[in-house]
Order: sequence, then structure tokens, then C-alpha cells
Amino acid sequence: MTQHTDVLDDENPAYWVKSVEKTFSILLAFSPDEPRLTITRAAAKADLSRAAARRFLLTLADLGYVRMDGSYFELTPRCLDIGASFLANLSLPQIAEPHLKDLAVKLNETASLCVLDGTDVVYLARVAAPRLLSVSVNVGTRFPAWATSMGRVLLAGLPESVREDFYASLNLQQFTHHSVSSIEQLRAEVDRAGRQGFCMVSQELDDGLRGVAVPVRRGNDLIAAINVSLQTHRVSEAEIARTVVPELQEAARAIADDFGGRRAISA
Repeated sequence: MTQHTDVLDDENPAYWVKSVEKTFSILLAFSPDEPRLTITRAAAKADLSRAAARRFLLTLADLGYVRMDGSYFELTPRCLDIGASFLANLSLPQIAEPHLKDLAVKLNETASLCVLDGTDVVYLARVAAPRLLSVSVNVGTRFPAWATSMGRVLLAGLPESVREDFYASLNLQQFTHHSVSSIEQLRAEVDRAGRQGFCMVSQELDDGLRGVAVPVRRGNDLIAAINVSLQTHRVSEAEIARTVVPELQEAARAIADDFGGRRAISA
């Protein structure tokens, strides 16, 4: 069995190719906040001399990975080729799962990813908390969208005409005595979810449980929703809004970024 026996030099193994490291430091210097860089700015962000940054940028331009616009450089779509094979083998649930795991650990609550399918939400990924909740939910489980926090944030992202068609097709069922009892009440809850950017549903589907959800957006597209399920006696609604919602929003951004969200925003 072959083992690496290279001697370390400046904390890197002997096989280390500095030019590869520098190439990626230049490429990664571009960001959503700074999609266009001068040579001087690229050099500063990549921790290179101006002369070195210039050589790397001009070489990348000749190869088609960046383009010049006056004194500025910017990435080209050809950069997507680098990750295309990797991304082609990933689905949204695969991308979301590690972020849901992190979320479940941080909050000690069950975290899920759903999409809207007709009048239902469908669970695509789910990571259980160490303690089990009273509702048994697996990937592929369906619930009426109108009765769930994820369903309501997804409904809030639909065009108004589509939303109204959805309301017209509903036959509301009282799962608990907390369930919304009219389309007008549901409409108000969905509108509120759209305004505030998250949704909290307490004991409407099952007594003792509260769900809170946020949308996952790729650019302007609403692609899914994520949520955590909490027992109502553990955390108050005010505390959820203050501590849980920001964690959900951070996870949603991370999922969207890994699913191409940064590219969609800067396109």
C-alpha cells in the first residue's frame, strides 16, 4: 500500500502546486458582493502581488474563465464547467440534507425540506431531532399545504391568481380545534407569512406541535421551504421568532447557495 511520504515545505506537502492554489484564490476572489474586480482589488483579495494577479487574470481571460471590461475583470459562464459534473449528480434533497443536519443539531429539533405539489406539501428531506415528536413523518409524506407552516410560505410565493385558484379548490378540514376555519382566515395567514418572510403554525395539524418555516429561494425563484417542528410547551412564539427564525433563514440561504443561488442572484 502506497503512503504519502512527501516532506512538508511551508506547511504544504512537497507535491503542492502553488500556481493551482493561486489560480483558485483569484477565482474565489470574485463574490456576489464584488462580481467585478480590478487587478489591484483582485490581488488584495487573493493575497497576491499586483504583477502576479495580472498574469493569472490575463491567463484566465485567454482560457475563457474571466473577461475584461475596461480595467475590470469578471467571471464568465465557463466557470460553471468546473462544478457541472458534481452538481449534475446532486439533487435538492442531497444538497439540503447536511444543512438540515446542522440545523437539527443547533436547535435540537426536527428539520425538514418540502415542496408544493398540488394542494399538498411533500417532504423531500427530513432530519429527526434526538427526541422523537408525536407525528411520524418520513420522506414522501404528504400533508395539506394550507395546514402547515411550509405550505403557507410556499403559497405566499405563488402568483396571486394561482393562489386564488388554490383557495377555490380547498375543502378545509378541522384537524384540531386550532385549525383555521375559513378561507378568509387562511388568506390572512398566508398574506402575513409573505409579509414577514416566515410562517408559524401552532397546533393546527396536531395538538402540542408548532411548526415554523421559511422559504428557500434561488434568485427570484421559490424552490422549496424548510421548517422545524417544536413542542409548544418548550419555546414561546416570541422566542421562536427571535432565535429559531434566524437560524432557519441562514440554513435556507446556505441550501440556495449550494443549489445555485449565488449564480442566480448575480446572473
